[in-house]
Amino acid sequence: MKTKKRKKSSRMHGMNMGTHGGGARKKRKGSGHRGGKGMSGSGKRADHKKTLVIKLYGNKYFGKQGITSRGTKRDTRKRINLRQIEMNLEKYGKLGKDGWEINLPNYKILSEGEVLQGGVPHKGAKNKLFIKAKEASKSAIEKVKKKGGEILLK
Repeated sequence: MKTKKRKKSSRMHGMNMGTHGGGARKKRKGSGHRGGKGMSGSGKRADHKKTLVIKLYGNKYFGKQGITSRGTKRDTRKRINLRQIEMNLEKYGKLGKDGWEINLPNYKILSEGEVLQGGVPHKGAKNKLFIKAKEASKSAIEKVKKKGGEILLK
């Protein structure tokens, strides 16, 4: 039984064996059939490379990425809903004598969710919200005012 097999390149260099099993010698001179180095030549006949590329680089290799237009800027303002504020009062504010004082200087307050007023008294105070924020939607301002609170805009 053979325990070690020599590599193909070391076996195939005898008389008339300059091709190493690659067909005609001129086919293998450059990398003509393979297109060159790296991902060059991965055009019309590169479907066989596609799986390799996706494995190595992920799905972001093909197609267009990046800046579409310098004129359109992404809206990076931070937003928060009343529901999130209501559920995490300790995180966003502190309890004053009149209600919760919440300071969110870089946020826009959106109106999704309800403002509970005294339904569940929190440490003896009603859940009146006094929020300092950069912006707020009209409906959010209305909801907070209805329950006795206030949104101060900077």
